[in-house]
Amino acid sequence: MAKIKTAFVCSDCGADYPRWQGQCGCGAWNTLSEIKLSSSKASNNKRVTATAGYAGGVGGGSKKINDIEAIEAEKQLTGIGELDRVLCGGVTTGSVNIISGDPGAGKTTLLSDLVARMSQTKASLYCTAEESLSQFKNRVNRLRLDYNEDSLYLLSETSVEAIIEELEVNKIKFAVIDSIQAVVTDTANGSPGSPSQVKSAAQALTQYCKQNNVTMFLIAHVNKNNEIAGPQTLVHIVDALLHIDTNDGQIRTLRANKNRFGDIDTVGIFRMNERGMTSVDNPSEIFLSGSSTESPGSTITCIRKGNRNLLLEIQCLTTETEAEFPQRVCVGLNMNRIKMLTGILRKHARVKIFHDTFFNIVGGLKIDESETCIDLALVSALLSSLNDFVVPRTTCIMGELSLNGDVRPIDSGVPRVKEAAQHGFEQIFIPYRNYHKSMEGLGARIVPVKTVHELIELIS
Repeated sequence: MAKIKTAFVCSDCGADYPRWQGQCGCGAWNTLSEIKLSSSKASNNKRVTATAGYAGGVGGGSKKINDIEAIEAEKQLTGIGELDRVLCGGVTTGSVNIISGDPGAGKTTLLSDLVARMSQTKASLYCTAEESLSQFKNRVNRLRLDYNEDSLYLLSETSVEAIIEELEVNKIKFAVIDSIQAVVTDTANGSPGSPSQVKSAAQALTQYCKQNNVTMFLIAHVNKNNEIAGPQTLVHIVDALLHIDTNDGQIRTLRANKNRFGDIDTVGIFRMNERGMTSVDNPSEIFLSGSSTESPGSTITCIRKGNRNLLLEIQCLTTETEAEFPQRVCVGLNMNRIKMLTGILRKHARVKIFHDTFFNIVGGLKIDESETCIDLALVSALLSSLNDFVVPRTTCIMGELSLNGDVRPIDSGVPRVKEAAQHGFEQIFIPYRNYHKSMEGLGARIVPVKTVHELIELIS
């Protein structure tokens, strides 16, 4: 009897070792799990080569580049505006894509809408390994999705071989697998979700899709670090990796962490409601309060999400403290940046802040720590509430503050100014070194600012 070969595979990075050890080369501890390898005997000590790669057949020797036919990737619009934006013009035919996110982020809801839309033009299949077909049908009815009853197939199956057989029998051209951690294949050992099963299942499905020009979306679970659970080799197998970020409210942000058929700078904005994941074509309307009354403590700025400019409103409230130490509370902002800005005001502007301070972002959006262009807007909102004066709602303020009180330039200054001007802002504060003559013809008054002292004199 041939001896069964085993290997120890890291669940974080996918590296394999001939024997167990406590720490993997990636630095993770206790992540190596034992898997069984299929034995293959090579005759006459000849090297055994793989019969298929992630994208189908390999081998056949090398070819000259001019002997290879370049086939342009065909894209199809899905009808979901923000998803088409993130995928750079629609879903690519024959591609395999992963969509991940926290529980309740809207992965199943979004792909249910997508498979219903795609069924109107081609045979489509939704395979659910985590719920019954009745549950899926109830979701379709609740969301009032428009689908072609003759082209939409539902399947409740966990076997990869059975799924591929259904794809072949019904000539499916678009499929959704929910989820990749719940399906198993006979070619690998281990329980569902184990590194060997996830990798082998994804490889088998990808090979079929590439060889038969089938477009597929795989739903993937995430771990406590908000990364895809399972081996990281899964990311290399697929063509695109999409992730849904969940904010505190109903806003969902879809971004591409990998895309072989487009860039990864585009961000899609969705709103979760009773009709499912609804595309937000003009996100700035959500992140602005829409209030017609002007009040202290409110400032509007322009941030950049990917290659997209968004206008949002920052609100600040200062009240006399009743405790021994004043409170600093912020929602959607980085607390360390708030502390740094208050320190700059105390040092360079001699502003005394012995108040409870509360910051909020309208619309429930979370601002990344790397987004520094909101420094001037935060300072303006704080001074506005502290000194009880109003920053006009027709004013947009953007810029970064350095520790010595100077206003530093921001990236993509011209596109941000154009976005603000298109929304009717009459006065736009920008860093002095971001000023460009092309900004003068936009119909807004451009105010360059060099230091925090100039900002305080201009807005007070």
